[in-house]
Amino acid sequence: MDLYTGGYFQTNAFLLPEGILIDAPEGVAAWLKKKGVRVKTLLLTHGHIDHIWDAAEIEAEHQCRVLFHEETLPMARDGDFFKRFGMPWSHKALAAGEVIPGDATSLVEGVSFDCAYVPGHCPGSLCFIRHETREIFGGDVLFAGGVGRWDLPGGDRDLLLNGIRTKLYPLPDDYRVHPGHGPSTSIGVERQSNPYT
Repeated sequence: MDLYTGGYFQTNAFLLPEGILIDAPEGVAAWLKKKGVRVKTLLLTHGHIDHIWDAAEIEAEHQCRVLFHEETLPMARDGDFFKRFGMPWSHKALAAGEVIPGDATSLVEGVSFDCAYVPGHCPGSLCFIRHETREIFGGDVLFAGGVGRWDLPGGDRDLLLNGIRTKLYPLPDDYRVHPGHGPSTSIGVERQSNPYT
């Protein structure tokens, strides 16, 4: 697995050997081009602009599938979505994209993911759990020593914390959490010491 971190918000993107890219922060399209790597499927953990910034460019350049929760649709398909909430950023809108169900198992490029629906930071937030490698690609749900903020439009503290406690914390201690910002951590460490949960 390769890690890219970049853009204004220092957002993480994860490139899996199977040609799966998880999230599309600013600059990841150029990083992929420099590496000479083709993306087969782009998975979006949620629709905040720092995670979808390069999504439309990757969709066009790689002719890849883009999968996301249905509540991400208005954010991904409307380039001025965030400007309507007083934020200064716009992005290129996705041309297509496909809805992936939450709280279901999906096969993506031969990889089985449990797609845990954990809103509260953002409507439509998905955590992609890969049991085969004991990894969680969690977007901005759970961080090392923190959780996603809930004061943005559509945020809800109780939904977020309940989702973490009921859908992520029951997983074994050694499951690695790869968040949208900052370093990776583990379920065991966060369950024991995260001050928010």
